[in-house]
Amino acid sequence: MMDQEIISLLRLQAIPNLGEISARKLIQCCGSAAGIFKEKKSTFLQLKGIGTKHIHNLFDSRYLKLAEREFRHIADRGIEVLPFTDHRYPRYLNHCSDGPLLLFARGNIHLTDQRILSIVGTRNMTRQGGEFCRKLIEELRPLNPVIVSGFAYGVDICVHEAALDFGLQTIGCLAHGLNQIYPRFHQRFCGPVEENGGFLTEFWSTSKPERNNFLKRNRIIAGMSEATIVIESGERGGSLVTAEMANGYNRDVFAVPGRPSDLFSEGTNALIKTQKAQMLTSAADLLYHLNWDLGAKPQPGIQKQFFIQLDAEEQKIISQLEEGGRLKLDDIAMKSGLPIGRTASALLSMEMKGAIRPLPGKFFEVI
Repeated sequence: MMDQEIISLLRLQAIPNLGEISARKLIQCCGSAAGIFKEKKSTFLQLKGIGTKHIHNLFDSRYLKLAEREFRHIADRGIEVLPFTDHRYPRYLNHCSDGPLLLFARGNIHLTDQRILSIVGTRNMTRQGGEFCRKLIEELRPLNPVIVSGFAYGVDICVHEAALDFGLQTIGCLAHGLNQIYPRFHQRFCGPVEENGGFLTEFWSTSKPERNNFLKRNRIIAGMSEATIVIESGERGGSLVTAEMANGYNRDVFAVPGRPSDLFSEGTNALIKTQKAQMLTSAADLLYHLNWDLGAKPQPGIQKQFFIQLDAEEQKIISQLEEGGRLKLDDIAMKSGLPIGRTASALLSMEMKGAIRPLPGKFFEVI
């Protein structure tokens, strides 16, 4: 049954211009990916965003054959498959409406109950950028975060090397299938990365490292982490796209400042200037804004108010906070079963009523 579900998810991936949002809508309608292909075409006519071309392609045998061929490739090479319904799938990424239907994995990846950080930057990293990157990861070592990057030249590979040197799990998000490595020069890092982390991709064995794939890959880097850090960037670059995506997912973004005359600080300075990123000068900044300093004491002088009137959704949220203590917005939404937008609105209402308070890092707690 599981094999059939995986093949059905691959089949959905193969359909041109369907997209993850529409595919998830179909799955929700039918209860599973496999259930989609047992339904009548008329079932989908009323679904918003599902056109007649999509419906025709759903039942085109060509895409089934492609999915079966890719499934055989996966099985023959022992590649791990993480459907979005699997508990091993990155939980923050599952909160993104356009998160991949499934991921392919290689190595020893363990994400359950782990702090996850994405660190990205220019391929033309300066010496100062490399030194800051290593110093930051060394300072973060006591917290044992998982370090995510794109396995490219420059900042990316510096991030992975530093994580390995300091004994941290590191994950390379690839813009192609697991049957190849780009750039080839980085093949020498594959063994160490797979021993203490690994590789993730949504791309099939037939996918090559094309420009559009890198842009799609960036949303995984941004979506699977609690925060994204940009070490260095020119005025334009893929790391700035990743930062924009992280902001769109309501994640924290940090950028390392540089002198106005530094070519590869133009992008990071702009992120800070336009308030799209917090300034990052050391690991201490990160700990404060993410509320990772677990020794921090509650703010004094705030007394609990009684007889606050809460509606049903707010009562559900307050119960989760009382049970779990400090929780992030995404975690509150997931635990309470409410959409992110309604959760954020309810939290604002509860804050105004004096029932909860916000904390650095987009955490909330009961007063």
